Amino acid sequence: MIILGFESSCDETGVALVCTQRGLLAHALHSQIDMHREYGGVVPELASRDHIRRVIPLTRQTLKQAGLSMEDVGAVAYTAGPGLAGALLVGASVAQSIAWAQQLPAIPIHHLEGHLLSPLLAQPRPEFPFVALLVSGGHTQLMQVNAVGQYSLLGETLDDAAGEAFDKSAKLMGLGYPGGPALSKLAEQGDAALHELPRPMLHSGDLDFSFSGLKTAVLTRVRALEREHGALSKQHLADLAAATEAAIVDVLAAKSLKAVKQSGVKRLVVAGGVGANRHLRERLTHAMQRLGGEVYFPPLEFCTDNGAMIAFAAAQRVNAGLVDLRDPSHAFTIRPRWNLEEVCVQDSCVDLATDG
Repeated sequence: MIILGFESSCDETGVALVCTQRGLLAHALHSQIDMHREYGGVVPELASRDHIRRVIPLTRQTLKQAGLSMEDVGAVAYTAGPGLAGALLVGASVAQSIAWAQQLPAIPIHHLEGHLLSPLLAQPRPEFPFVALLVSGGHTQLMQVNAVGQYSLLGETLDDAAGEAFDKSAKLMGLGYPGGPALSKLAEQGDAALHELPRPMLHSGDLDFSFSGLKTAVLTRVRALEREHGALSKQHLADLAAATEAAIVDVLAAKSLKAVKQSGVKRLVVAGGVGANRHLRERLTHAMQRLGGEVYFPPLEFCTDNGAMIAFAAAQRVNAGLVDLRDPSHAFTIRPRWNLEEVCVQDSCVDLATDG
């Protein structure tokens, strides 16, 4: 079966075609970064309007790239949540309309499940079970993944997520939008040892995260540097960026490795936008090698939001028998706030968080 998938949860419009047997056939993506840069962040109304403009041309482009037509599609998948309500409505409305017109089943997909399974798009693919570090946008979570639809929460952020820590710290340094990639790029020229920043909850004894205190510490350092030097030079900012990145990576790596050791599963998957960070990839790769385990990352093009991960997650659910393809209903709702564990197979998701 060929599945047409749509992603429109925030500021990327993604469309993809995935075959349940052959995998990814084609995908297209439009990023709204240039449009939102003028405002220093995502403007929800503008995001929704841009999704409307882009989604049909991207669908035609994807079908053409794969050499297929709508007659070849067997199901339509879309991001139902979490995300921006207006943006979600665009993708859901288009997907459901196509499904109704073609008399196809429509499959709502949890955005984070798409990220969670995205490393399976690459080769080699991780086998189940594995521990997953999910670092996407406003989400930082550690999950144990036993199979498709079987996800257990091990730990999560109590306030700011890692991505928010990158973005907010970058804004405090005046680095513009999008802040996270700008901070990481600038950090390559800095010396992290010149600033001592906190590693929140590093020794908390659990697998939860907190990054709001780091943001406050960065603000304090920025003000201190301004008092001492006036306008900050590029090198001042580079050193502080390097220290900020090092603090975030230290916490993410330590908690991930703790989760691997506690679970006894020596396979670690890293998914989401922060998973593209070079220092995080290097740290976890070397650490897992020392543990005799393996770490898996999605291809860089699938770290940020994309349609491929949504169509692929739907295909995995179909293959696992978790989708009723005979359901003729095309009524739908979106879920701007949606707990990932709510999409789990009944009785398969037990909270495994521990104080150990």
